[in-house]
Amino acid sequence: MATNDVERDPEINIDKEIERLLQFGLKRGLLEPLDLIPARNALLDLFRLSEPYDGPVEPETLESPAPVLERMLDYASAKGLLEENTVTCRDLFDTKIMGLIIPRQSEVARRFWETAKAESIRKATEDFYRMSIDANYIRMDRIRKNKHWIVSTDFGELEMTINLSKPEKDPKEIERLKHVQPSHYPKCPLCLENVGYAGRIDHPARQNLRVIPLELGGEPWYFQYSPYAYFREHCIVFSEEHRPMRIGEETFANLLEFLDRFPHYFIGSNADLPIVGGSILSHDHYQGGRHAFPMEKAPVYASFVHPEFAGISIGLVRWPMSVIRLSGSDPHRLRFLATRILDRWRTYSDESLDILAFSGGEPHNTITPIARKNQKGEYELDLVLRNNRRNGEHPDGIFHPHRDLHHIKKENIGLIEVMGLAILPGRLDAELGHIRDMLTGKRNYQPGAVHEAGHPLHQHAVWIEQLMDRYGAEMEGQAADEAIRNEVGQKFLRVLADAGVFKCDEAGRAGFVRFMEHLGARGILRK
Repeated sequence: MATNDVERDPEINIDKEIERLLQFGLKRGLLEPLDLIPARNALLDLFRLSEPYDGPVEPETLESPAPVLERMLDYASAKGLLEENTVTCRDLFDTKIMGLIIPRQSEVARRFWETAKAESIRKATEDFYRMSIDANYIRMDRIRKNKHWIVSTDFGELEMTINLSKPEKDPKEIERLKHVQPSHYPKCPLCLENVGYAGRIDHPARQNLRVIPLELGGEPWYFQYSPYAYFREHCIVFSEEHRPMRIGEETFANLLEFLDRFPHYFIGSNADLPIVGGSILSHDHYQGGRHAFPMEKAPVYASFVHPEFAGISIGLVRWPMSVIRLSGSDPHRLRFLATRILDRWRTYSDESLDILAFSGGEPHNTITPIARKNQKGEYELDLVLRNNRRNGEHPDGIFHPHRDLHHIKKENIGLIEVMGLAILPGRLDAELGHIRDMLTGKRNYQPGAVHEAGHPLHQHAVWIEQLMDRYGAEMEGQAADEAIRNEVGQKFLRVLADAGVFKCDEAGRAGFVRFMEHLGARGILRK
């Protein structure tokens, strides 16, 4: 966000900007006409104004409230209404603004289910997603800054994203965070208590967050959209109870039940162990949305049957990670078979492949499950086998991105990346730009300098050396871009391969078959 507009335009007409925002709210259905006056009065109070704007407001069509909010924030900064003119403080304030013009929680939920009943669940989710964008909860102006591209590999097309949507904190903010008194409310970023929460420097404001109540497994859960929107209608489904992530029979039952209500979405869960789990293991939740990931498109290379689960197709997916695909029309049989696989996998070891179920009583095996309706209208459940064991050679995890890949990706491989969408750190944008300049000759390549510890590209030194040997320093700009994007994609393919417990080689495939036989599956049909 810009922070210098006040100096360029000190005469911001804040009461007119209020009317522009109200006009946007009316057009987008955030406000009903009867809500206009109380919303105006609330904004006047927030900005400490005694009277509203009485002049004309030109009709306009805005894709988002961001341009208006920027001017309002600049005014707020100039008038001392912000604690500091930092990204965090601006975010806290503009969220407060939007919280004053969007419907209450009960109204949003009522509209959602009425639309689902009268029209379709697809229309209800589309409307709710649009509202989350219009409310600036999903900050599309930032998300559009993310870099996206597709890379062809032996396992199909992988999706790559450099995450530029989360702004870096100001050094002053980082220093302030050291002195912030810890708070236990809300308990985590996923708790229901985040709805309407004003936020603080170490916790995002959520006055513009709305969620939809639903029931899964006889328990209260809630449906919302992710503020990061890594793909179309990226949603989160979270338990009302703040409890740790857990994978078990109830997980599979909940995922399949969710599909009955949202058949146009996929739904999945991060694993429930550190290293192989997601970023928030403290709160039971799932992620879903409207997107066909590369893993979904991957074919089955071997098929099995199980005598106790007639009517359920069992296959091994041609994917760098170890994926068992179950499909069928009976959700109960799917659920029970998935539970059987999980139970057997939790206690399974194969020392020849470095797979140990336990070390000194510490469990290592779990599953990342993903559910969807396939083209036949059947339930389809992908079970990705995970193991979080470490050793001296791989202290970050044996089945985790290995050290030579950490310059590209060091973080946990969670649900989204398991399915073939890489979420890469924002630092890469500038770093890859510098490497591009070396490949085109715009920047002089000095091997000795790059290998020095203090060099900004030091962590890429070995890779840069390989790239220079492969491509030289006289590439055209577009060719250099394509080469770098492809090389990063191949690195991500290796990331996924590192995370696979049964490798895609003869020994790994044989090990995978041994595990399937351990399950009691028989009748392999090679494809």
